[in-house]
Amino acid sequence: MSAESNPLDPLKPVKPVKRGSRRRPRGKHSRALLITVWVAAAIVVLGGTGLGYVYFKLNGNIKSVDINQALGTDRPNDVDNGSEDILVLGSDTRSGANKKLGGGTDDGSARSDTAMMVHVYEGHKKASVVSIPRDTLVDRPECTDAKGVTHDAVSGVMFNSAYSTGGAACAVKTVESLSGIRMDHYIEVDFTGFQKLVDELGGVEVTTTKAIKDSDSHLNLKAGTHRLNGRQALGLVRTRHGVGDGSDLGRIQLQQAFIKALVDQIKDVGVLTNPKKLFDLADTATKAVTADSDLGSVRTLTSFAAGLKSISSAHMTMITMPVEYDPADPNRVIVDDTKAQLVWKALKADRPIPAAATKGTAKGDAAGVVTGSS
Repeated sequence: MSAESNPLDPLKPVKPVKRGSRRRPRGKHSRALLITVWVAAAIVVLGGTGLGYVYFKLNGNIKSVDINQALGTDRPNDVDNGSEDILVLGSDTRSGANKKLGGGTDDGSARSDTAMMVHVYEGHKKASVVSIPRDTLVDRPECTDAKGVTHDAVSGVMFNSAYSTGGAACAVKTVESLSGIRMDHYIEVDFTGFQKLVDELGGVEVTTTKAIKDSDSHLNLKAGTHRLNGRQALGLVRTRHGVGDGSDLGRIQLQQAFIKALVDQIKDVGVLTNPKKLFDLADTATKAVTADSDLGSVRTLTSFAAGLKSISSAHMTMITMPVEYDPADPNRVIVDDTKAQLVWKALKADRPIPAAATKGTAKGDAAGVVTGSS
């Protein structure tokens, strides 16, 4: 049997697999953080496919943004302590297929419906995830988007306006301004891609402790255990009116619960013993993802993902950026500067986030509404 081409390096052969032999499936811990960022789960398994054309096919799917070029040198220092910081966005484009999935008004714009800052600690054994509420009122700094257009600084606007104004570059600039931490990478996935990924994974089982009904996100779940398909999962991570206090903070609590459920169940997906399912998952993931140019290829995404394989769900801390309800508008939140600084100071020093950072902050009242199946 001749050697087949390696999808990570088409010019380098890989050893053929004897007919009838089987690779030992990887456990849930090997891709835990990758599920947290939704799209990298498929990338990490590409190395064993043995199909040279897969590299070219999937590499052509990936969209990238040159964040470093757009932002220039006016950024926080790049601290070389072995840690990595990644901004993960779920984009909220209200047009095309996303209009049918997400509801809302098709105004031709896009928003960062979900924003998470993922800090990977030195040694890549654990991570902290900080969700940034889209309704947080912030001072958006001057930024230049990927097309070279400069957008003026403005005060007291919602966080997600950064993305709708200047795309990925302005979103990264705003997070760096808030935290004082330089983002090493940027990853984005849209509505349609998220739904397809969940469907390709075979759904996610969760338990709801109370009924959730939200016509805006097209979600209607009774209390009990459910295996959510892609559309239902999308509805769950987007709902805000059907549970808790109706705020974006409650939605974040649901998102974090869903991510943990997905991490805990990834070992049961079975894609590694099903080549077609593996390819379909990888194809869907690479079509869904937009990344910074440093991660803009199958080769670099795979290398990045492999470096995170030791992080399990048990070693992930998930919090919401410390905020308070805005006294002038209960539908908006403002940063609790004192407690937020505890978060940023800890992450800059590559230390765990102290419990005091989130004690007494606004929560959303949706904690415990959704849990994993186990």
